[in-house]
Amino acid sequence: MSALGRPLRRLALALWLVACSGVAMAHAPSTAYLTLTVVGEQVQQRLDVSLRDLDRELALDADDDGRITWSELRQRQADLDAWLRPALGLGTPAGGDCAAGPLAPVQVDDHADGTHAVLRRDWQCPAAAAALVLQYRLFAHSDPAHRAILRWVGDPPASGAEPMPLAPGDQRTWTRAGQPAAGAPATAGWAAYIGEGIHHILIGADHLLFLWVLLLPSVLRGGAAGTPAPNWRPVLLDVARTISAFTVAHSVTLAVAMLGVFSPPTRWVESLIAASVALTAIDNLRPFLPSPRWKISALFGLVHGFGFAGALSDLGLDRADLARTLAGFNLGVELGQLGVVALWLPLAWWGHRQPGYRRWVLGGGSALAGVVAMLWCTERLFDLQLLA
Repeated sequence: MSALGRPLRRLALALWLVACSGVAMAHAPSTAYLTLTVVGEQVQQRLDVSLRDLDRELALDADDDGRITWSELRQRQADLDAWLRPALGLGTPAGGDCAAGPLAPVQVDDHADGTHAVLRRDWQCPAAAAALVLQYRLFAHSDPAHRAILRWVGDPPASGAEPMPLAPGDQRTWTRAGQPAAGAPATAGWAAYIGEGIHHILIGADHLLFLWVLLLPSVLRGGAAGTPAPNWRPVLLDVARTISAFTVAHSVTLAVAMLGVFSPPTRWVESLIAASVALTAIDNLRPFLPSPRWKISALFGLVHGFGFAGALSDLGLDRADLARTLAGFNLGVELGQLGVVALWLPLAWWGHRQPGYRRWVLGGGSALAGVVAMLWCTERLFDLQLLA
């Protein structure tokens, strides 16, 4: 065995472990929806939190039958109230706190990512406050990948009223109409959606796995059945074409879905995304898909675009907001993809001439990715849980 053989096998094992550690995420990130309606000195809160996420925090499924019933949810009203109180803070820039009222009887509602508990309460704020500041700490200690979509509602609309993403620990400011802007943080607005695009690609285990299996043969001349590429320039050009085709394709379907032209059922989209990983992995082992590689990237990129659209659903943006959101989110996705490629490609080039690359990295990596993707596909099609 060559001197690089053992490190190469360790590299392959490390990549396998990374793939396995991400299977639980499998394109099911934690997402909440927060609407704050300002009426005079009062703020009406509506927070929709996934039952799946609440069960992880509070063990709502008392009989452990895999279902959270209405009775189980209502019996934990006091626990929900106690869990939620430290997670949200509302006050004024000068430091005056708004007083949180009791939690209204819990309700449920469906979103694109599943059933959510609807948590409502009223806040009483200082009189004539020119601005309000929200401190968001939901899942700060248990799930740093969690995100929420915040909407301020006022009459008339005011500064800071556009929908925006929230991460645990974020602060957002709302300013009454006619008052000077209260200094919303620089992460708000268009730049925040760039960050959300980066965040989404990095936590989307299925998107990352698809990119990885797509790029595994890129350092071989002639694809998976070929020989080590003698020069890095053709490899870079091929990778650029492959990534560009994926970008163009998923941008088209992302826009189509967000504009309301066509939006297929989430279960089918997520199942097809998993299938795209499995088929690409099988093609690495036994080529059967069209070549060159960019054609596969474009074909499956259309499916992944609908998956990206799921991350931006339920925003309720107008056309102006939608254009800005799409541009920012899509740019973030591309930056995230380029970061992944920039990390992976030098490692692949370093080891591609070693005999172990085709056996351990290309062969073993594709086999593992194919198995994981087929399990994902089965889970999503039949609403099962096969992976922890």
